[in-house]
Amino acid sequence: QVQLVESGGGLVQPGGSLRLSCVTSGFTFSSYTMSWYRQAPGKERELVAIIASAGGTTNYADSVKGRFTISRDNTKNTMYLQMNSLKPEDTAVYYCYADRRFTRNKYWGQGTQVTVSS
Repeated sequence: QVQLVESGGGLVQPGGSLRLSCVTSGFTFSSYTMSWYRQAPGKERELVAIIASAGGTTNYADSVKGRFTISRDNTKNTMYLQMNSLKPEDTAVYYCYADRRFTRNKYWGQGTQVTVSS
């Protein structure tokens, strides 16, 4: 059974930090490109950051470059998102996404809420 479980969200003041985790099971984590997406109320889901299966290549949305860092530990089947210098516009539900390229194997987590507010 495939599972992606996000954690680490919460309420933080502007300028603060959070670290999200996505713990996975039920598939070969090291073979999947992993991503973080987010969806704010009334907006479409958007890509935040993506990391290649081996972890060597990453890309970020312009809105989070220099503030967020995506990483993964293939020995723990876990992906992370370190979020620094948080802004109110970062408020959203954050989702992890697993994608085995060139296959139909694509999975979503259930999401974790991040709220940035004073």
